[in-house]
Amino acid sequence: MAYYLVRAKPRRALLEELEQRLTRGEFMAMRPFGAALSHSLRNARFEPDGNAVWEEEDYCRPPLAEERAAVLDHYFENLRIEPVNENSGWKKIERLPRLFPASAS
Repeated sequence: MAYYLVRAKPRRALLEELEQRLTRGEFMAMRPFGAALSHSLRNARFEPDGNAVWEEEDYCRPPLAEERAAVLDHYFENLRIEPVNENSGWKKIERLPRLFPASAS
């Protein structure tokens, strides 16, 4: 298993829809990544440049291929990843404002 710090430009017009889907738990049943993706997106942050950033656990090659096809490419553009140790990505971004303050877990 690998961990990545993910940065992407949110499609602003779709953020409310994404938050509603996260709140309803719509991605949880997606196997094998639904629970991890849901947790990561609920806890994503905003960087000063307007990009979203979060730590993501991933099992596939290329990284995040399934997540991108199912969810991420619809809601985000210019996805970039950086390998990190588990939880070190979260520590780097913990002081940034939350993307979805009401949905954090």
